[in-house]
Amino acid sequence: MPLRSRLYNVLFRRTSTFALTIVLGALVFERAFDQGADAFYERLNHGRGWLPAPHRLRAPA
Repeated sequence: MPLRSRLYNVLFRRTSTFALTIVLGALVFERAFDQGADAFYERLNHGRGWLPAPHRLRAPA
């Protein structure tokens, strides 16, 4: 219970800190989700992109 009351007093009691907590949480979540989705996509499509085979995808000059 002390952790919960401490979080309330530090982060959620004032409107300004509540809004800042939500904004920072959203930014951290967005970065983590984006990096996780990129890693998942790269693992799913390993060897099937531009980087491993640029010579096959470029138009002849």
